[in-house]
Amino acid sequence: MYVIIMLQFTCKGVKGLEYVVTAADEGKMLRELLRQDLRLSASLMRRLKTVEDGIMLDGNRVTVRATVHAGQKLSLKTEDSASSPNIEAAAGSLDIVYEDDDLLVINKPFGMPVHPSPGHGNDTVANIMAYRAQRDGVAFVFRAVNRLDSGTGGLMCIAKNAHAAGLLSAQMGQKSVKRVYEAILVSELEQDCGTIDLPIGLCPGSGIKRCVVDTGETAVTHYRMLERACGLTRAEIELETGRTHQIRVHFSHLGHPVWGDFMYGQEQDMRGWALFSKKLTLVHPRTGETLTVCADPPEFFDRLMKNAEC
Repeated sequence: MYVIIMLQFTCKGVKGLEYVVTAADEGKMLRELLRQDLRLSASLMRRLKTVEDGIMLDGNRVTVRATVHAGQKLSLKTEDSASSPNIEAAAGSLDIVYEDDDLLVINKPFGMPVHPSPGHGNDTVANIMAYRAQRDGVAFVFRAVNRLDSGTGGLMCIAKNAHAAGLLSAQMGQKSVKRVYEAILVSELEQDCGTIDLPIGLCPGSGIKRCVVDTGETAVTHYRMLERACGLTRAEIELETGRTHQIRVHFSHLGHPVWGDFMYGQEQDMRGWALFSKKLTLVHPRTGETLTVCADPPEFFDRLMKNAEC
């Protein structure tokens, strides 16, 4: 079951970015309005300058040196004009939980990689997104907002244009995107709730595996116990930071690896591990309203806990 909680807004069918100049904007230089009020990134502003009809004021093409007046209509062509050349389009299905013209939230399957890599050239989220764009006749650049490991399932947000990507990336950097997971951990947690504040970095001699190291980057994970059963713990986990493999590394370090995690625990007979992204809360990049998307963990979580052997 999915739950979408929105303050009132509708974004479907709105292409590009449109803005009506307010009285508070009277007399501003357009450059100031774009950077400070509409929060366009420097790279997007540079691109808009080179795109035909990239920046329009009352239907006329203007430069960022123009002065704006209350009531004028500003139109920005923020949709992509060219696709990423290195992502092959491949047919496939995605469980789409929410979509508008700025962002997409999917329920990513366990075992599906997000980006192409050696051995996974055409079976990733990016490949399927490229296929959808090709089918719809639109340009495509893949911009994942919250990336999930291939073996982790659940809610993942994808920005559909450069402006949305810039604002959502900034929210991630400011730690204002709320990401809540549910996991089944091997062995029973001693405490009902707590915070893990331990730095994470690459393990010596490895280019992939992470571990807790003094020289690592700050990593903070909050958790609360939901259920204990015969050597397993079901826990709700909220990320304050977003380091690679953070949840998996933190709980493995404490002696409670995620069930099924072959890299940090004991491999099980499944395509992924028992870690699920179940709630995302963010500020919508177009409207500034709060968007919360929730999903129920898969049935096998209940089955694991029920069948735990004492």
